[in-house]
Amino acid sequence: MKPQDLIFFLVLAVLIYFRKSRLAALAGLISLLLSIPLFAFWIFFTAERLTWYAAAFFLLAIGLSLLSEKKAKE
Repeated sequence: MKPQDLIFFLVLAVLIYFRKSRLAALAGLISLLLSIPLFAFWIFFTAERLTWYAAAFFLLAIGLSLLSEKKAKE
């Protein structure tokens, strides 16, 4: 397991703890922004991982948003 994976799981755990969909979406955007220069410098492995992490953060944001809407209806 690489250090970037450990950082991802740590950030994911923090985002799940706080349960804020906006923070998860922001983490996804930051991950994509960090991957752009890596693709430009042809560092594909790390850049690809960052895009996968962004997708996970976006899915988390969608899930948290759906949960908050469900709780608001109850």
